[in-house]
Amino acid sequence: MAGVAKPLSAVLLCSLLLLSTSTAMIHGKKMRLASSNRPCKRLVFYFHDIIYNGKNAKNATSAIVGAPAWGNRTILAGQSHFGDLAVFDDPVTLDNNLHSTPVGRAQGFYFYDRKDVFTAWLGFSFVFNSTEHRGSINFAGADPLMNKTRDISVIGGTGDFFMSRGIATLMTDAFEGEVYFRLRVDIKLYECWKKA
Repeated sequence: MAGVAKPLSAVLLCSLLLLSTSTAMIHGKKMRLASSNRPCKRLVFYFHDIIYNGKNAKNATSAIVGAPAWGNRTILAGQSHFGDLAVFDDPVTLDNNLHSTPVGRAQGFYFYDRKDVFTAWLGFSFVFNSTEHRGSINFAGADPLMNKTRDISVIGGTGDFFMSRGIATLMTDAFEGEVYFRLRVDIKLYECWKKA
């Protein structure tokens, strides 16, 4: 048994070394993984959600596409909105001004997933169209809305954010009833691929 442990340890050590010096080819460019205990990239953005309420079709950036039997698609259901599913295509800005020039779009969905607590689950991407950022960052996770700040996972990306992983801290920066809310998104990437 001891004779098997040494070769197995050597194989595991070699595997770890290979993983720590990983490279990849993306569109003919050699890339390498940058890793450390500190974020390799930190970004802050705001996204602005204006939910359709039956009267604001011109300005709405999100809409209820699924509702429970006791709800409808123009008014959020009950106190915790349980069962409502909304899709969105929201502007992403560098500051908290809805009228600032967007640097991209937040596109995805959220659904309210508990009857007794105001909470949601999010799946969305930031799709960038600015000269500073190209590509997308993908997010997914639970959003306990009553917490001042909450973390969701950065699960990947494309372009400048190829295969990025990390954490995004969300904070509801402003809201106006059930029609408008603004989220501050503080992104900390811990896996960043860089050109070698």
